[in-house]
Amino acid sequence: MILGRKGFLNYLKALGGSNVVKIAPSNGSASESQATEKGLRVVCGTNTSYLPNEAWLTDKNRNGGNCQVRVSRNNAITPNLGSVELAEALARVIPFTEKGKEARPILQCVHFVQKDGKLTLIGCDGFRLAMISLDFEDGETSALIESSELSGLISALKRARRIRLSFEQKSDNEGGLISKWLVIDTEAISYKWRSVEGDFPDYNKVIPTEFTAQAHFDTRETLKACHSLSALWLDKENPIRITIDDSRVILETKEDRGKAIIEAETSGQGSIAVNGNFLSQAMKALGGMTELKVKDAKSPMLFSTDGYQILVMPMFMPESKAVAEAEAVAQEAEARAEAEAQTESEAETETKTEAKPKRKGRKKDKHPEPQPQTEPEEAVEPETQETREPVAVG
Repeated sequence: MILGRKGFLNYLKALGGSNVVKIAPSNGSASESQATEKGLRVVCGTNTSYLPNEAWLTDKNRNGGNCQVRVSRNNAITPNLGSVELAEALARVIPFTEKGKEARPILQCVHFVQKDGKLTLIGCDGFRLAMISLDFEDGETSALIESSELSGLISALKRARRIRLSFEQKSDNEGGLISKWLVIDTEAISYKWRSVEGDFPDYNKVIPTEFTAQAHFDTRETLKACHSLSALWLDKENPIRITIDDSRVILETKEDRGKAIIEAETSGQGSIAVNGNFLSQAMKALGGMTELKVKDAKSPMLFSTDGYQILVMPMFMPESKAVAEAEAVAQEAEARAEAEAQTESEAETETKTEAKPKRKGRKKDKHPEPQPQTEPEEAVEPETQETREPVAVG
């Protein structure tokens, strides 16, 4: 028979009178109307109840995941994963999935990917991405499971001795895929979830492959520094600038309110800003020693440790006063050097012009004497018959 999981759990919590609960099929142990239907008879102390088939089941969870409970203790399984190992992997990935009723359904899921002998679990909320890989069987498949359905599994897996994880799928008569399922078997319980329909974002495209700076440091010291710097602001999401320098990592808040220096093994130099709350959550999930890789101030930063990776998008943060003053001094010195270089270049050009040899040939006066200007001759009008004077003829 099938029961609603949450309703059945609340019912068991509400039972009183004894720590022993007896559950048996209702056939032959109930009234005639109850015995003819599929159901369970529950006895706990002085309480006796009859649970019908599909009790507490709603349309919302009817097609979702389910949990099968076996009463027999002789459920032999061949394990292919460590129970604690899988529980810790889920605990490191689920916090980085998107939350909220109006959130994107795909990003509310944990992406299980089986490929190249590895089982990779990925969680993403659009600003952060957590990814961890475990040794697994050969094969290639994937499934999208809602993170809210997996949260309660972590404590159960830590108590299980052996587990086996597998993927199932159903196809139609023409070979088309109808649905995918993720199955986790333990010695007492078998869990089964239906994969959400949709495609998970191609996260490999956003992971940088080239880096200009990297640092290896202790997350516990960094977490303490994050708490002290975040206490300076009421808003915990204020940016914190991370600067990788010579053998140290510097954490600074905006407006130069606070600064913390952490010893680290570094190579290269770089600076990037990150949401203070995101940084604290990443340090909690990583634990121990971690490695930070930075490409530039606009590309995602990558934290990694022992096959576990966290990718965090950067934030915009104005430069601190000290950095701004240093940049201004550097720009002024650069401008002065360019001006001096230009002056020297002009002086060299003039020197070369003066030392240029003169061409041989007739000397020409640089300043020729001015020639005297002649007055223009008066125009002589031609004589005509009217203007000619009479002459006496002897």
